[in-house]
Amino acid sequence: MRRVLLLNVTYEPLTTVGLRRAVCLVLGEKAEVVHDDAEGALLRSSSMIIVTPSVIRLRRYVRIPHRSRVPLTRGALMRRDNYLCAYCGRKAETIDHVIPRSRGGPHAWENCVASCMRCNHSKADRLIAELGWTMNRIPAAPRGAHWRLIGAANDGDPQWAAYLPESTAA
Repeated sequence: MRRVLLLNVTYEPLTTVGLRRAVCLVLGEKAEVVHDDAEGALLRSSSMIIVTPSVIRLRRYVRIPHRSRVPLTRGALMRRDNYLCAYCGRKAETIDHVIPRSRGGPHAWENCVASCMRCNHSKADRLIAELGWTMNRIPAAPRGAHWRLIGAANDGDPQWAAYLPESTAA
């Protein structure tokens, strides 16, 4: 599905939305188009033609509540690890606890990693030191207000780069 970058009225990136939602926000005059799609794709109806948006900006300020810690969810963890296994680097399908819960490991960002099915089953309830494995990266809680946009510069339109913080554009 085509994604569109949604900015607050202050040009702060909020999230990405689907093309249909973006068009509804623009037609409902709740948002305005900042950048059109670089390819110039058109949406046609019986009464109008709209250039597909790439970046839209809300017309009213939306206050974002401050959270001291990002909630741990499957989707967020997979996004943090870029859907790659922390042990072998292949496509991840499951979540693994580095220190197994059966051995007292917590269900926390610092103890959970994305894992492929093969590595998860091979590791079972053992520690990585017992297997002689190493991890590709150290698990940590995502930081910053824009953690959901991690990798957005790679996934989205090049026009988004001007609005994304440096930490998410890398």
